[in-house]
Amino acid sequence: MTKTQRVLSKILLATVLTGGSIYLFAPWEYGLYYLYPLPDSIEAQVDQVPGQGVDGYLLYVDVAGEAPLSYASGWHNRQAQLPARPDALFKIASIGKLYDASAVAKLVAGGKLSLDGTLSEYLPTMAARIQNADRITLRMLVQHRSGIPNYVEHPDFRWDDPAPNVIEMILDEPADFEPDAEYSYSNSNYLLLAKIMDEVLGYPYGKFMLDEVTGPLGLERTYFSMEGFDPRDLMSGYFVDVEADFKDLDQGYVATAKDVGVFLRALNDGTFFNDEEQAVYESLYELEHTGWVLGYSSIARYHADIDAVVIQFTSTTGNDIIMLTQIIYNRVLKILRQRLGT
Repeated sequence: MTKTQRVLSKILLATVLTGGSIYLFAPWEYGLYYLYPLPDSIEAQVDQVPGQGVDGYLLYVDVAGEAPLSYASGWHNRQAQLPARPDALFKIASIGKLYDASAVAKLVAGGKLSLDGTLSEYLPTMAARIQNADRITLRMLVQHRSGIPNYVEHPDFRWDDPAPNVIEMILDEPADFEPDAEYSYSNSNYLLLAKIMDEVLGYPYGKFMLDEVTGPLGLERTYFSMEGFDPRDLMSGYFVDVEADFKDLDQGYVATAKDVGVFLRALNDGTFFNDEEQAVYESLYELEHTGWVLGYSSIARYHADIDAVVIQFTSTTGNDIIMLTQIIYNRVLKILRQRLGT
């Protein structure tokens, strides 16, 4: 990836993660597509997506009282000319933070973690190398209020690095702001939360996630690493004007759209947590998320007005594609609301 592409990708990632406006700078062709007449069905909308420059597209829609539906268009693997499959695995990127925050809520409710515990208390060996570690609490890490710099903004970080030493990119770095003084989305916070959970549990926290998060929901197609599944089931990921397939990069959690949808439904309808865990989580974090890594972008949202979960996976990133994915998602939502008469 060129330096220009790397910088653009970081800007687009920051835009989608901070909820910034995406239509102001959309290229004219996307602006026109936003104004295209809506098709009569979600199926027809899904079929349009590859024609807009997207290699592969997956959609999961769960409306309360109806059987959930899964859709796919484009390529599962462009080089092999394999068509997209609704049950394909996909890199869900920062959507994984919902799972991490859920694990933290369960550990807090169970008395294994304290939201007021500090980074220096939980990771004493790192304390001297992270500014304000004695004042940064677990709550601040979960809520992106720690002031710890986002490692993706470090000059040595590359999205296409197969084994980035990201922990070194946050050590001995000056804080972006005083603890709890501001909000600033930082992947570094959740990197440290994972280490804290490992330390407190005494074993890799992925086992806790299996036992207490995905297991009870029957999510058998959710993985917390690039291991444990047939790599052929993972959808390929692409960058605009780059031939390479980025599926082999280890970029966090992997799941099907259906598994993400089941998790999001449970997270929003109150069936996932007990009362104490629910209270902790609601005080901590949000109930929906987007995700972006090289080759993969995703949206996971619950819409209370129509009691619907909508999960969208797009296997092409770069340039202005992230803007297009938001437009496509909104078109799907409009069609769905029209069908439901809202």
